[in-house]
Amino acid sequence: MTSEVKTRPAWRRILPRVLGAAGVLALCAVLFLGWAMLRVPVGGGMQPAATTATLILENRDGTGFATRGVLRGDAIAADTLPQPLTDAVIAIEDRRFYSHGGVDPRGILRAAGRAVTAGRLREGASTISQQLARLTYLSQERSLTRKVQEAALAIWLEQRLAKQEILARYMSAAYFGAGAVGADAAARRYFGKPAGQLSLAEAAMLAGLLRAPSALAPTTNLEGARARAMLVLSVMEETGLATPEAVATARATPIVLQAPPEPLPGRGYFADWADGEARRLVGPMPLDLSVRTTLDPALQDLAERVIAGHLGREGEKAHAGQAALLALAPDGAVLAAVGGRDYATSQFSRITQARRQPGSLFKLFVYAAAMEAGFRPDQVMQDAPITIGDWSPGNSNGRFRGPVTLRDAFAHSINTVAVRLQEAVGRDKVAAMAQRLGLSAEIPLNPSMALGTTEATLAEMVAAFGTVGYGTRVEPYLVQEVRARDRALYTRPVATAAATVPAAVQQGMLDMMMAAVQNGTGRAARIDRPVAGKTGTTQDSRDAWFIGVTADAVVGVWVGNDDNSPMANVSGGGLPARIWHDFMAEADRLRTAAAPSAVPAAAAPAVAEQLRGVPTVVDTATLQIGGQVVRLTGVVGVPGGFVGPMTQWIAGREATCEAQDTATWRCTIGGRDLSELVLSNGGGRATTDAPPELRRAERAARTVRLGVWGG
Repeated sequence: MTSEVKTRPAWRRILPRVLGAAGVLALCAVLFLGWAMLRVPVGGGMQPAATTATLILENRDGTGFATRGVLRGDAIAADTLPQPLTDAVIAIEDRRFYSHGGVDPRGILRAAGRAVTAGRLREGASTISQQLARLTYLSQERSLTRKVQEAALAIWLEQRLAKQEILARYMSAAYFGAGAVGADAAARRYFGKPAGQLSLAEAAMLAGLLRAPSALAPTTNLEGARARAMLVLSVMEETGLATPEAVATARATPIVLQAPPEPLPGRGYFADWADGEARRLVGPMPLDLSVRTTLDPALQDLAERVIAGHLGREGEKAHAGQAALLALAPDGAVLAAVGGRDYATSQFSRITQARRQPGSLFKLFVYAAAMEAGFRPDQVMQDAPITIGDWSPGNSNGRFRGPVTLRDAFAHSINTVAVRLQEAVGRDKVAAMAQRLGLSAEIPLNPSMALGTTEATLAEMVAAFGTVGYGTRVEPYLVQEVRARDRALYTRPVATAAATVPAAVQQGMLDMMMAAVQNGTGRAARIDRPVAGKTGTTQDSRDAWFIGVTADAVVGVWVGNDDNSPMANVSGGGLPARIWHDFMAEADRLRTAAAPSAVPAAAAPAVAEQLRGVPTVVDTATLQIGGQVVRLTGVVGVPGGFVGPMTQWIAGREATCEAQDTATWRCTIGGRDLSELVLSNGGGRATTDAPPELRRAERAARTVRLGVWGG
């Protein structure tokens, strides 16, 4: 018997399996989606953290040179979207923004196709809604989980928010490079204006930054940013978001940055210092601030160049790995600050953070205390062996000179005399003088204190020398004004000059410090105008210093190694003094070149016949009349205490000056010769080539010990 077997169609056998597999896949997808959404760190976006205040740092002339912190600007409002920027962002980031529901499959396919044909990515595949979801809730991780989360959140955002609100939130949260978060911050950072005032060309540049803000930031890659802006304009024209005429005009419009470039590495030490001072002055404020500083960009460039040049040529041979330079104006304004060899390698400031032994620089305090106790530069003391307890200091050259004046002992940095002087005055008096002049460290009252075993910063030592040199308190400051937009939050008050040491102490110290440069250990720092200074060297040449005071600046240089290892016989009168000399000599040339000239250089006679005008006193041998620097014949002038009385004597009267040669002048006021007036009152010294009548005036002042002669 034959039985007939009916077979079922294949699709009937396969269908349940397919449906089962599909169900499993769907369930897996739902579970994966649920798992992915559970892992969303709600509120944990990757926006750069806000700072209490964002600072734009400006040079003393108002030009910007650095930014600190994350710029926030103003939030973009949905009802006031800046139109050119909105169109540019939509064109390059999400051209179907108004027609998709959060995810744009067509956009993904189009971006992929164009990437293949063009060989590069011209536009993104993520929608603006997806990017907002990532900025607000997600990390920058590239993974399937993150993409699923991003897509789901984008769809959710589209259900909750209007399109304009999504755009506004995105443009307020996106990063545009150079520390600027949000379109308004970027507009102010790059173009010095709010987002609502951007031109089409500027808007295209900002929109172009969104894909690679750090790489394309115009402060570091202006050409790259311009090229990207041209691409944005092309896409705007292609999509109808800008007319061909508007695009042509934008292409022809040069884009000029109105904000500071990325800071040069050497500026970092100054910027760190100014940042801290500005925040201390205004306190924690959630605002974008502009800070006018005291920085002189020409002097800063010069300081960085001189430090780098000397260390490059001499550093390895001298086993000197680091150097620092600080230049202060007479009122304490920081003109230049180089805190180390390479800020990119080390942000540690050897100006404010490094506490080092000052060596013989400390003798400033010993001798100042002695001058206050009644000692004078011409007094004689023995350079001979001395023992205090079990300690016997020696001199650097291993020899003793016998009886020497305090002037010579200071100029040649004789250790035994400094110790004898300290013991005669009292260690407590020396320590008190050091603290009065700005040293903050505790000072152990031991005999070696006279030789600089107490640690100090370069900033403290430079300020102390400036205080003695100018006769009034010198405290370094870097901030002149802090503004929030156009409102001043802080303006440095006009300081009242306060005398810190008596005039006799100041004049005695200037006498000895000038001798140290003229014929003592600081000879390498001599320039063609008066300098009062001192060298300092510690044991085994671990630290070497030179600080010098002129009429218009006090400048300190430190050389050494961060690990405190010895240098190869580097003394303060060597490498530091040469660095100081080169900086100051070139600074004088810069100042001369920048000074206004009464007549064109080509037409100026070799020697002007006569000059008239009311003079301003720079120092007792230097006047300024109508923008021209006038150096008095036969006088080596001094800054500080004599400038005030000389100004009072002039009392706004007109001076008549006759040129003696191409460099010096003979000036009279009311029939009185100014060179003779200065020298006869001990306000300076006669030059070696001074006329006989001026040398007689100097001798008369010296006989009765006036002014610089110890009166």
